[in-house]
Amino acid sequence: MRLEAFGVLVAVMLAALPGVARAAGLPEQLTGHGGPVKGITVAPDGDRVATASFDYSVILRAWPSGSEQAILYGHDAAANAVAFTPDGRRMVTVGDDGLVLVWDTEGPAERREPVARLTGHQGKILQVAVSGDGRLAATASWDGRVGLWALDPPGPIGMLEGHKGPVNAVVLSGDGGRLYSAGYDGTVRLWDVAARREIRTLVRHGFGINVIAVDEQAGRLAYGAIDGGMRLVDLSSGEVRTAFEHDRTPILALAVSHDRRRLAFGDGHGVVTVVDAGLGQVSQDFPAARGPIWALAFGPRDQSLLVGGLGANVAVWPLDPLRRPAGTAGRERAAPVASNGERQFERKCRICHTLTPDTARRAGPTLYRLFGRPMGSVEGYPYSEALSAGGLVWTAETVDQLFAQGPEHFLPGTKMPLQKMTNARDRADLIEYLKQATR
Repeated sequence: MRLEAFGVLVAVMLAALPGVARAAGLPEQLTGHGGPVKGITVAPDGDRVATASFDYSVILRAWPSGSEQAILYGHDAAANAVAFTPDGRRMVTVGDDGLVLVWDTEGPAERREPVARLTGHQGKILQVAVSGDGRLAATASWDGRVGLWALDPPGPIGMLEGHKGPVNAVVLSGDGGRLYSAGYDGTVRLWDVAARREIRTLVRHGFGINVIAVDEQAGRLAYGAIDGGMRLVDLSSGEVRTAFEHDRTPILALAVSHDRRRLAFGDGHGVVTVVDAGLGQVSQDFPAARGPIWALAFGPRDQSLLVGGLGANVAVWPLDPLRRPAGTAGRERAAPVASNGERQFERKCRICHTLTPDTARRAGPTLYRLFGRPMGSVEGYPYSEALSAGGLVWTAETVDQLFAQGPEHFLPGTKMPLQKMTNARDRADLIEYLKQATR
């Protein structure tokens, strides 16, 4: 399919989604975050859903209403993943700040403090898993290690080392005795938790592995890699049972249905592939989001698929079977042509910043009336010490230097993502756009 046609199909299907969800008695979407949703999980009893976002927050919601029960702020960077304990009384969250936070699920709706704030990793944490008895959590970090953490009471246990690079995914067996991990070195490794040693390497893929799922009862391991490869592997022999290729588009998310019969893979182009795990066959394949899919989860009772991508909302796709919107033919209204400056803003700034007086739930402060404003002066925003004590003013020159040097060099110690704009023309166009848009 041509890219233009694919984009129109995505737009048409997403536009029709609200009516589809309503017809199935489900919420249209889950709103409230101010940035991309990086993690989605469902409580064991199916009455709550938790989402973790680039905006540093975790939102706990009632299901199926989707209404907010609590918004949790504790991370100092993007929150990447969240997991419930089996009794549903606590949650464990991890993020780019390398922190492991433990929360009670009952308490005030806002300004709730974590039960425990655990440290030990030296890099961002992408995933967290909790054992079936609720006593142990494991974390996958870009410092190349797997962290082990006690949950009752909360505290560090130790680190597993062996991966040759960042670790992206981790799964614990039901009794917490075995652990599976995967990373950019292209391997999936099996560990003995009590002995804190590697038992064997189950997979050597050749390309980085982003996500894994394990069903020990069925003797099956599933994984998705950066080359677009999706595999179902025999746990005992390590042999590939079924392989799916996806046009070399990175697989970024993986979910397992509650009945363990289906797997859902999300890729870098916004496409979801649903696989019948027992048959090893694709049952559904559809565009579900604009841009990369960072988070997937089967909704309670497997009636829906929850999809998080570049946008701040979680799309709710009814399943059994997937109810494709009727009448996908038709003309789309042509979108206005954006200037180069606006395109640069959408790519570099939109995720973290608003242009309105309200910062909303974004990782960064509003850019409203940016020029001439002292750095670190938006009331109510929790600035890093580097910005609070900077003593500089935002001007065309300082914005230019910010992107020419990169935040890590222009303002060392800030929370801003590491990024540069090496093209002087792009920086100039962005500044001209911001001069108009932030008035």
